[in-house]
Amino acid sequence: MGTVQARMEAALQRFLPPSAAVPERLHRAMRYAVLGSGKRVRPLLAFAAGELTQADPARVEVVAAAVEMIHAYSLVHDDLPCMDNDTLRRGRPTCHVEFDEPTALLVGDALQPLAFQLLTEHVVADDPAAQLDMLRILALASGSRGMAGGQAIDLASVGKALSLPELEFMHIHKTGALIRAAIVLGARCGRSPDAGELERLERYARTVGLAFQVVDDVLDCAASTATLGKTAGKDAAQAKPTYVSILGLARARALAEELRAEALAALAPLGAAAAHLRELADFIVLREF
Repeated sequence: MGTVQARMEAALQRFLPPSAAVPERLHRAMRYAVLGSGKRVRPLLAFAAGELTQADPARVEVVAAAVEMIHAYSLVHDDLPCMDNDTLRRGRPTCHVEFDEPTALLVGDALQPLAFQLLTEHVVADDPAAQLDMLRILALASGSRGMAGGQAIDLASVGKALSLPELEFMHIHKTGALIRAAIVLGARCGRSPDAGELERLERYARTVGLAFQVVDDVLDCAASTATLGKTAGKDAAQAKPTYVSILGLARARALAEELRAEALAALAPLGAAAAHLRELADFIVLREF
């Protein structure tokens, strides 16, 4: 994990515009939003999936950076007063607090196209048609049928009592879509996965993506602000439907373990090449921050 995290920090430093380039304030804010913090779960998943298909790490680095830029932009916008109105992210002031709201809005507006620019400036697949399809995968994961759509459902659900399937549908889009994209794109940087491998990766991505959100909901309820690096208890304060509000804390923890078991079962036939994917399923469920 440490090796990939350090590699991604260096890559993101290179791919982001320098802070001295005009417009300086926007570029400083972009670098503030992306660099120096975060667990880099999505890049870790991309690299682990790339190991399954013997992908060139230099290619995986590009797609991992693209996914991480989309993720970072979503956090900047999620924290804005018109969304969750949060002041703390990754243990420091949120982007709109450190800079201002218009700059934070533009940070998201700039990071999103930069992610797609990376996938057009670098060769990440041997077949140009395959690389074009990778652009489609990231676009679908980011838009109204993926992350942005899930966020829209989340905003519309405040104060409402959702059923468990409705909550799952929301998070398959809001959180799971980009996690799936990281895994699929990482794998597609190497040899073409066969149908069986793709099906197992899809199952793994779905279950580990849901597990990530279940654990996030548990931690929001059970961990401190200092531990999380963001405001704890925010979901309950805003009357957001969560796995904890629907199932209770103990059952939500049990669900995370069930999803972890499903994720590991999906990988079982893939052998040693999927070792890091297995370890990341453990990390996602057992993490404490």
